[in-house]
Formats: sequence, C-alpha cells, structure tokens
Amino acid sequence: MKCIVGLGNPGKKYQNTRHNIGFMVIDELLNRFHWDLSKTKFNGKFAMEHVAGEKVILLQPQTYMNLSGEAIRPLMDFYNIDMEDVLVIYDDLDLPTGKIRLREKGGHGGHNGIRSMIDHLGTKEFKRIRIGIGRPISPIPVVDYVLGSFPKEEHEDVLSSIKKSADACEAWFNRDFIDVMNDFNS
Repeated sequence: MKCIVGLGNPGKKYQNTRHNIGFMVIDELLNRFHWDLSKTKFNGKFAMEHVAGEKVILLQPQTYMNLSGEAIRPLMDFYNIDMEDVLVIYDDLDLPTGKIRLREKGGHGGHNGIRSMIDHLGTKEFKRIRIGIGRPISPIPVVDYVLGSFPKEEHEDVLSSIKKSADACEAWFNRDFIDVMNDFNS
C-alpha cells in the first residue's frame, strides 16, 4: 500500500496559497483518477483506491500545516503502511517557483509541516517531493508570503510544477523511487 500525503492548510481561506501546493497536487491526482476524498479519519481527508493492483491512499491532513504529522502517524499505524511506502509533497522556499525536487530523506529545512512529520514518524527517512515557491523579494514576513497566493505571472510555472509532481507520483506507482528521482530531478 502506498500513501501520498500533500501538505497544506484546510479551509477556503488557504485554498490557493503557496503553502497549499501539496494539497493542489493531491487535487490534481484526484482529478486524474476521478476519485474523491471520501474518507475522514485521523484528522485527515483521504481517498483509498487501487492503482496497478496496489492500494493507494491520497491524504490531505486537516490539522493545519504545523501539525501535519498528527494525521499521518495514526493512518500509517491503522493501515499498516511501511515508511518506505510514504511520499510527502510540500512547498519549498529554497527552490524557484515551478521547480520540483524529489528526495528519499532529509531534514525539515525550517518547514514546520515537515518538522511535525519527522517528530511523529520518528525519522527523516521518508520520500518527498519539494515544490518550489521561491522566496519573497520584498521585505515581507515569510509567514505572510507562504500564506499568500501566487501572482498571475507565476501561474504557468505553478501549474507545470503541480502536473510534473503528479506525474512523478504516478510513475512511483510502477517504478522504483530512485528511477523516478533520476527522471524528474533534471
């Protein structure tokens, strides 16, 4: 069983913000497969379906970003999901908008959602797709920046990164993650 977790904040207020790009990738996958987040449990909304003969869970934690780990750990325990079968998708200030990076492990890099994941999973070794949102150019607090929407001139790059991230998730259903990393980290 594979579990793909898109990080973000619940509610319309945060729907199209930079911090919710993980949710946007889950939404893209839901649209591609014609699935719904029909299950609500463990502080998250999720879909559980089959792809290529394997169960797949798509999860959007409903705990708000800084407590994301509270949604994944009980879900993993209940469904007996191995750490190697978890992929987390989130925004990254250190990558330019539109760029994605796949990794098998790493630190939190100052990202509170990933810090919560590491705290609740007890390890830094889980698969990730980091999606670039760039850094603020003007002197705007980081919190305001990540909770702000993408400007119109970045929409094409944002949509491209969402689609590319969803493509990487789909590739992972059928291939080893290292091969997927080699293809998508260009």
